[in-house]
Amino acid sequence: MTHAATLITFCLVLAGMANAQPAARRKPVPLDRMKAIYEEVKTPYKYGIVVEPPAGKKVDCPTVFRHGAKWYMIYVLLENAPAEGYTTQLAESDDLLHWKTLGTALDRGGAGAWDHANSGGGIALFDTRWNGGNALQTFQDRYWLSYLGGKEYGYEKTPLWIGLASTADPSNPGSWQKLPLPVMKTTDADARAGMETVTLYKSYIFRDQSRSLGAPFVMFYNAKGTSEQIYTAISSDLRTWKRYGSGPAVENLPADGSNRGVISGDPQVVRMDGLWVMFYFGAFWKPGAFDTFAASYDLAHWTKWTGEDLIKPSEPFDATFAHKPWLLKHDGVVYHYYCSVGGKNQHRAIALATSKPVK
Repeated sequence: MTHAATLITFCLVLAGMANAQPAARRKPVPLDRMKAIYEEVKTPYKYGIVVEPPAGKKVDCPTVFRHGAKWYMIYVLLENAPAEGYTTQLAESDDLLHWKTLGTALDRGGAGAWDHANSGGGIALFDTRWNGGNALQTFQDRYWLSYLGGKEYGYEKTPLWIGLASTADPSNPGSWQKLPLPVMKTTDADARAGMETVTLYKSYIFRDQSRSLGAPFVMFYNAKGTSEQIYTAISSDLRTWKRYGSGPAVENLPADGSNRGVISGDPQVVRMDGLWVMFYFGAFWKPGAFDTFAASYDLAHWTKWTGEDLIKPSEPFDATFAHKPWLLKHDGVVYHYYCSVGGKNQHRAIALATSKPVK
């Protein structure tokens, strides 16, 4: 065989290997692995409400991290003055059970700003290692959060877009600084027509060292067209984002195939035993609102769990909705924070369930 022929053969072998790997990674995650994930993360012990809203207001969307010797929670508060809209709040805890509110981390923008009515955020660059340190990573020596923003007052008044803010100290509620403009909009040239041209909701940004999708930063976010599903975007600098894929990363539809009004949303992604695991909530493609998960080898192809919900309504304080997950493991205990909406005379608060009884 000539040198040229040998080189061609070698290149063909490499090409074959490259083509074979993605095909292997597209395989569904086996049922036994999905069951193992469920057994690892299930939290059957409902501790109860851990963050109450101020009188006449609502709290939502918990995201929890470790910084220094304490735990911190970034969460959303639905304000009612000067009119209805979101701000972002910070609380701290010594034990993951008892929380003290520290103040507003991200306020609504000034007059004329694109986020004048809404600034509802969640932490970015959380260490995705399951049972890891549960800390935040930095980029350019700053800590980051992403938030949904909008200039129109009212509950989820469209359009809502995605912005970023950063700080040198995530334990200081007054230190977050916003980028001046949104980083993702419903009017972007690559926004998927009919899928995310109404509004963009909660986003989760993390670092993927392996660049599985071609960039170091990955964003999963829920967006609404005719229905609300979870989509993907990638970035090399956090500021410039490119949509990944032609459709939803995770989509759920009712058995009759209709899609209006159904929701898959509020994704959180962790790395567990060689798999990516996405916790998210579902609503109205089956009764109620509840938390579930999906798993993936490559961040692009997801196998959805179809077994028992991770959280579903069962108590007076979450009788209407039990949804919007944030999960972490610490000292052998899984903590599952979620938004609870109770029945009559109850309210929207942040609740906790655990894998073991805690006091």
